[in-house]
Amino acid sequence: MVNVILQLYPQIPGTREERIEKRPLGRDAERYQALVRELPKIVTAADDLGLWGISSIEHHFHSEGYEVGPNPGLLNAHWAAITTRIRVGQLGYTMSAQNPFRVAEDVAVLDHLAGGRSFCGFARGYQARWTNILGQHLGARATLSPQGTPEQMAQLDAATQATRISDDQINREIFEENVELVQQAWTQDSVDSKGRWQVPYPYEDGVDWTMSATREMGAIGEMDAEGRIRRVSVVPKPLTQPHPPVFVSSNASKETVEYCGPRGFIPTYFSKIERAAEFGGAYVDAAAAGGRIYALGQNQALVRWGQIADTADEARRMVAEYDVDIFRDLYAGTTPMRFDPADPVGSVLNSGLWVVGTPEQVREDYVRLWQQLPAEYVVLIYHFAQQPADSVIRQLELFMQHVKPALDELTDYAT
Repeated sequence: MVNVILQLYPQIPGTREERIEKRPLGRDAERYQALVRELPKIVTAADDLGLWGISSIEHHFHSEGYEVGPNPGLLNAHWAAITTRIRVGQLGYTMSAQNPFRVAEDVAVLDHLAGGRSFCGFARGYQARWTNILGQHLGARATLSPQGTPEQMAQLDAATQATRISDDQINREIFEENVELVQQAWTQDSVDSKGRWQVPYPYEDGVDWTMSATREMGAIGEMDAEGRIRRVSVVPKPLTQPHPPVFVSSNASKETVEYCGPRGFIPTYFSKIERAAEFGGAYVDAAAAGGRIYALGQNQALVRWGQIADTADEARRMVAEYDVDIFRDLYAGTTPMRFDPADPVGSVLNSGLWVVGTPEQVREDYVRLWQQLPAEYVVLIYHFAQQPADSVIRQLELFMQHVKPALDELTDYAT
C-alpha cells in the first residue's frame, strides 16, 4: 500500500506584477495571515481523506513570497492539534545550517504533541541565500551536489568547480555530523561531542555547575566529581521509539541515498524517474550491506507535482495559473531546471517532475512511474495559497480516488 504525503509550500498568492509592485510580498502580513488561517481547511481535509502524512518545508528569507516556510515545526504543532489520524512532519530541516540539539528537542516535543503521529525530514540545503547565512557558524554553504550535475559543472571554470566540490564535501560532513547528534540525542540518556559541536563547551574544561543534585539526579556521567558538566541529557526523548520515521531529501547525489540505506532513513527523490529508479536500486544494496532488507521501492519516497482536471487542457491551464511563476522565478533560478519563455507550461512539464492530465491519464502516468520504482511513499506538492485551498483539496480527492488504488497494487510489500 502506498502512503500519501501532502507537502505544502506556503506561498503568498499574487501575480508577477503584484510581486514587483508590492515587493517584498513575503512580508505582507495580511496575506500571510490569510494563508495560515486557511491552511487548517486543507489539513483537516487531508486527515479526513486518509492521507498518511502532511508536511512543510524549511526555507528562509523568501522576500518574493514563494516559499514562506521558516519554521515548519510550528505549523506541524498546530496541525497535530486539529487532526486525529494523519502524521505531521517536515521535508525537511536543513541540517547543514541547524543546531542539532534544538532540532532533536523540537521533533521530540512535536512527537508528543501529536501522540506519536509525527515524522521528521532532513535536507542538506541547496539555496545559497539562506543556507550560507544561517550555516555560517559551522562554515556550511549550499550545495547542488556537483557529482550529480555534470552538465552544469562542465560549464564552470576549474577554480569554480573545485570550490563547488569543496563546499559540497563540507556540507555533507556537517549534515552527517549533525544528524548523528540528533540520533544520539533521541536514543541516549546523555551525549558528548568533540567535533564541530563541543559538548561540554569548552570540551576539555567542562562547564562549572553549582547544582550538585545533578550528580545524583541527572544522567549517569553528566556531572563529574569536581562539579563540572561532562555530558548533557537532551529532554524529552520522543514518544515514538526509537524515534519518528526519518526522511532525507535527495536529488542528484547517490552518496546521500547510500548514506540512508544502512540507517533505515527514507530517501525522498525530488528527481526524474530515471535517476530515482537508479537510486532505488542503490538504496536496496546499501541497506542490505547494513543488514536491512527491502524490496525495490520499499522505504523510499517519490516526489511529484501535478494537476488533475476533467480535460488535459484544463490541467495545463492550472499549471499555467498555479505553477509557472514559481517554476520560472524560483526553481529555474536556483536549480538546473530550464525555463523557456516561449513555452512556459511546456517548460514545467519537460522537467519530468509534473504529472498532469485527466484522472485516467494521471493514473496511467503514475503506474508507469511505479513500474520503474514502486515507492512506498508518494509526496504530492502543491503551491498553496497560489493554488486555492478548495482546488488543492479537489486534487487530493481525485488522487485518492483514481490514482492511489492503482499504486496500492504495485506496493504489496507494505502493510
